[in-house]
Amino acid sequence: MTETHTHDADGTAVEFWENFYQERERVWSGSPNFLLVREIEAAPAGSALDLGCAEGADAIWLAERGWRVTAVDVSETALGRARARAGEQGYTDIDWQRHDLANTFPAGQFDLVTAQYLHSPVAKTDEREEILRRAAAAVAPGGQLLIVGHAEWPSWVAVPPHDVHFPTTAEVLDGLHLDPAEWTVEVDGLAEREQPGPEGQPGVRKDNVLRIRRH
Repeated sequence: MTETHTHDADGTAVEFWENFYQERERVWSGSPNFLLVREIEAAPAGSALDLGCAEGADAIWLAERGWRVTAVDVSETALGRARARAGEQGYTDIDWQRHDLANTFPAGQFDLVTAQYLHSPVAKTDEREEILRRAAAAVAPGGQLLIVGHAEWPSWVAVPPHDVHFPTTAEVLDGLHLDPAEWTVEVDGLAEREQPGPEGQPGVRKDNVLRIRRH
């Protein structure tokens, strides 16, 4: 549903993502990310932090299930759409916060921290890793960290538009620097789903998924 919200040395994250969302009245489908649903649907509700909430589908889905949600994005345009949609559906308690996560991070600890598709043409690898380490630090004892990322370009992309590295789950885990005495990896895998291309051509997308529990 969303991409990473980090910035380069020129501070272009806000500009990039504002332009990205202002190009269309709605960017995403309005449905929650399928791996969030698969991994969290059976979990008991608690407090949740949604990093890179975009237009709010994941945050609203969590709120529907009784979670107390803090939802974060770098784009005020995206947050405005998310607030409006949540309000229309009666979910007025979601705490929407604007952060450039390379600079500021929400306070507190949460029973669930979810980071979906943190990829970006304006991201730096070390910034992304630091954001994910902050995400892990924000998980309360007994809570879960869910990290989902693309594993490769979709099958219908014959020539990638730009060079990008999609981190493996092993690389993500290595960058988190987790103490194995404090954390248990419950899911470390690859998920494949059908995803048609922009012209409606059939295709598949492969995603990496990590679900890690803090003791």
